[in-house]
Amino acid sequence: MQCYSFIKTMMILFNFLIFLCGVALLAVGIWVSVDGPSFLKIFGPLSSSAMQFVNVGYFLIAAGAVLFALGFLGCYGAHTENKCALMMFFFILLIIFIAEHYLTLLAVQTIKKDYGSQKDFTQVWNSTMEGLKCCGFNNYTDFEESPYFTDNKVFPPYCCFDDVNGTEPCTKKRAEDKPVQGCFKQLLSDIRTNAITVGGVAAGIGGLELAAMIVSMYLYCNLK
Repeated sequence: MQCYSFIKTMMILFNFLIFLCGVALLAVGIWVSVDGPSFLKIFGPLSSSAMQFVNVGYFLIAAGAVLFALGFLGCYGAHTENKCALMMFFFILLIIFIAEHYLTLLAVQTIKKDYGSQKDFTQVWNSTMEGLKCCGFNNYTDFEESPYFTDNKVFPPYCCFDDVNGTEPCTKKRAEDKPVQGCFKQLLSDIRTNAITVGGVAAGIGGLELAAMIVSMYLYCNLK
């Protein structure tokens, strides 16, 4: 019984923190989306990093809304011992957990299929890699077997950070020697860095999701 009460209390505290993170992300996302210039004026010069943060304002709103809903469901379900709320909390986390892995597989497969053959798709990725100073979704290996690599036998110049102007071919050896971080991790890193600056919002996504799923199911199974 003491173990159950302890886990219940931790569940409430954990989800209260998620709730606060959601509120903070919502507030920041709305601010930078509606009035980006004032945000930049207060928190820093018009740097490329700051502008990237403004461009993901809507992403922050979406992420904040999800965290807000999760925090509320988790707190409400644990405090009132409501099985329905706990089960909804579990399934939302499960969907997010699966979607993250599916997104990775889908993005990499699309790069291998269309980068170098589809002009618009290639330009979008080039702009993303140039703006975020990143390479592919995960890293340079995403471009292996792509039309671009098949035709040129080299990787995009953005995958060799010391030669982004493309004066030397970005070979596999050069890409391995000085690896450039994938765009997904780079985007999350930029968001965390800026979010910490404005509100102290940071979370370890995968581990916390899995832990929360286990705890919510434990509480669900032990409710009478």
